[in-house]
This record gives sequence, structure tokens and C-alpha cells, in this order.
Amino acid sequence: MANPEKHGCPNCERLDRRTRELEARVADLEIKLAKAQKNSATSSKPPSSDIVKPPRKQHKGKRGKRKRGAQPGHERHQRTPFSEEELDHAWEYRLDDCPCCHGRLKDLDKPPKSLQQVELRIVPVVIEEHRGIAQWCEKCQRVHYGALPEELVRAGLVGPRLTAFVGFLKDPCHMSFSSIRKLFRDVLKVRVSRGLLAKVVRKVSTSLKDPYEELLRLLPEQDQLNVDETGHKDQGKSLWTWCFRASLFTLFKISPSRGSDVLVEVLGHEFDGVLGCDYFSAYRKYMRLNENVALQFCLAHFIRDVKFLAEHPNPKNREFGQRLVEDLRKLFRTIHRREEFASEATFRASLERIAADICWDAFMETAGTRESNNIAERFRLNTDGFFRFITTPGVEPTNNLAEQAIRFVAIHRRITQGTRGETGQTWCERIWTAVGTCTQQGRSVFEFLHEAIEAFFGGGPAPSLLLNSS
Repeated sequence: MANPEKHGCPNCERLDRRTRELEARVADLEIKLAKAQKNSATSSKPPSSDIVKPPRKQHKGKRGKRKRGAQPGHERHQRTPFSEEELDHAWEYRLDDCPCCHGRLKDLDKPPKSLQQVELRIVPVVIEEHRGIAQWCEKCQRVHYGALPEELVRAGLVGPRLTAFVGFLKDPCHMSFSSIRKLFRDVLKVRVSRGLLAKVVRKVSTSLKDPYEELLRLLPEQDQLNVDETGHKDQGKSLWTWCFRASLFTLFKISPSRGSDVLVEVLGHEFDGVLGCDYFSAYRKYMRLNENVALQFCLAHFIRDVKFLAEHPNPKNREFGQRLVEDLRKLFRTIHRREEFASEATFRASLERIAADICWDAFMETAGTRESNNIAERFRLNTDGFFRFITTPGVEPTNNLAEQAIRFVAIHRRITQGTRGETGQTWCERIWTAVGTCTQQGRSVFEFLHEAIEAFFGGGPAPSLLLNSS
């Protein structure tokens, strides 16, 4: 029987063509499926998106998940007792007689067994009335009233400490005006309206105006900044919250744009520091607009993209991704063993050798797939941007500082569903900046708000968010 392939059998040619079409379709579907299965470990998706995934199977021989609570060998942590000066009352208890033989008992010079307890007062607020007494002038035949202090008039119904408390509840504690109103009614035993609470929050916002603008002016002067952005909703409109993390403070700015124009507006064209960021196009465009700026791209973001390639259905992508993953593991193992090196120069030299290996693997990727070539192209165009932390001391290889600072804002967005106008946006910018900066410096957010409110009511200069600014 004659070979059909030899004589160009039409059926065989049709089957071959169909087979090739199906194989191409399967490959395309595998790529789409891999993209759909991206998670927080292989992309920039938030960890909260992973809850839809089934739990990973435990491999045999590997240690299971540790038990909840204190771990064996950990030092026990106990609260430091209040001092004698902090106590409002101290109650002493004695036995009438011996519980065993009913004999007489006498006090010993021995520390007692103590139990300290913190409790709310029935009405935990002080309600005062300030009266301007009516006085008659016999000379001009008119009634005059005693002048109330200006700071009392500015404060109105709610005093400075309680005003700071309302501001603290509104954003740092993510409470709505309705929730604050219930707390006032049920706990503080004071009835207030939502309108009054909104006026109080506006006073807090005004008191933070000067501290916020001081940090905004100082941003272009910083040597290093970490920047990140996240979405913001305002009456259904999509805006963007930008986070600028400096060494001593954190500033937030809400903008309708996610583009490089925000960086130009905030930092200007002359900013000559190091900008830690992800690989988003706005930062790369800003680098082209401002030749003085130097970028450090986040290696954590890059690792997630490489991990996606390492698990890709295409074998060429997997091979390239696994090679880069191993190189990056060596890099971070070296970073974590920094204290083991004899000198800083030895440590830097080791990092440079590993960086050279990563660049070699990336530069040699010329005949791979579109995905692998895309990763390799990043290194070819921005090699210095990925390894600037090696040559510039103090620069972090990741953008974790900005991402940690902006996490508070992302949580707040989920709870409050955004703002309603420019007044709310201004309030969020200022209070988030106060919260982020005080947290960064280890300061009390509430005490700073109280200082700012007292200065505003008293007509004095606002306190600075910078430590040791004097």
C-alpha cells in the first residue's frame, strides 16, 4: 500500500494543520490560565486576594503549621505595673483572724499581693460652664459682659482634648460619625449631632494645615524617598493616594492622576535624591523628565514577576525564571548575612558578583519567549536602577517602607468607602500624614493632635511633625 504522506494525502495534511492549530490554542489557553492563577507571591496582587485559593497541600516530611499562641522557648512578656504616683486609690484588705486556728494576726514588713484594675468612670468627661458676668456701667449707662478667653470661644462646646479625641476616633480608629455619636451617647453620656462632629473634625484638619505644608515643602530636599500609590474613591470618582516616605516623616497626597505629573508637582524637576519605587511607568517617565533623580526599583516586585515565570507552563519561561530565582535567592541570602562579613567592602563586593550573575542570565536571554524577553529587557534598560542599593549606602533593595506606610490607607478605604469632596480629601491627607509620621517616629498620635488643637485654639504656632525641629 502506498504511503499517503508521500503522495500528499489531503486528509493527512488537513489533520496536521488541525493538530497544529489545536496545539497553538492549548498553549495560548495555558498562558491565560497561568495569568488567571496569579497570586500575591507571583504578582502585585494583595494578599487578601489569596483567600479564594484552596490551601496548599502539605508535603510529606515537612513541618506543619505552628500552633497558635506563645511558642516554646520564647521569653514571657508581662505588663509593667502602674507606679504609686499613677494610682488614684489604693485599697488594703486584712483578715480578721487566722483562717486555720482563728488566732490573732499581725502585719509583716513584706510586699502585699496586689491586683491593679483600670475602670471607666460613670461619666468620664468634665462638663463646665464659662460665664461672662453682666455688669452695668453707670457712666455710659450700658450693660457689659465679662470677656471669655479667646481659646474657649474657638473651641466652642467641645474642649481641646475631646476635640483631639474625636479626630483620633475618626481616622486613626476608622470610625464613622454615627459610631462616634453612639460612643458619645452611651459611654460619655453626652448627646451630639453628626453635624457638630463634622465641625469638630474640620477644626482638627485646620490645626494640621501648617505641619502638613511644612513636610510638603521639605520633600524635594530629601536625599532618599520611597514612593507608592493606591486607589482612592470620592463620590464614585477614582482618585489616587500617593505615599512619600522619607527617613523622618511620611506624607500622603490625594490626586486625580497616577502619572508622572504628580511627581513633578510634589518633587519638582530638580529633585536629585534616590527614589525607591516599583516598575510603574510613571516613575520611569519622571526619570526621563528629571535627569538628576536616581531610581531604585523594588526587587520584591521583580521577584514576584520572576516567580510567575518559574511556574509558567512554557518550559523556556520556567527554565529562565528558575535560573533568576536562584540568583535572587543568593542575593538576599547574602543581604541577610551582612553581619558575617569582615568588612563593608567585602559585603559590597559579594553583592556585586551576584548582581553580575543576574545581569549575565538576563542579558543572555535573547531567543526566549515574549514573557522572558520582557523581563530581560528590564535589566538591559535599567540595570543601575535594580542594583543602586549596592553602590549607594542606606538605600533599601525593596520598596517595603512605602508599602507598609500605605497599608493603613488601604485598610481605611475598605472600611469607609472613600471621601465626599475636597474637604474630606484634605482631611485625609493631613490626618494620614500625622498618623504615618507619628507612627514612624514612635510618637503618640493623640498627644500630637492635642498639641496641634491647643495651639490652634490659643492662636499660637502649630507644633512640628519633625523631631527636634527647633
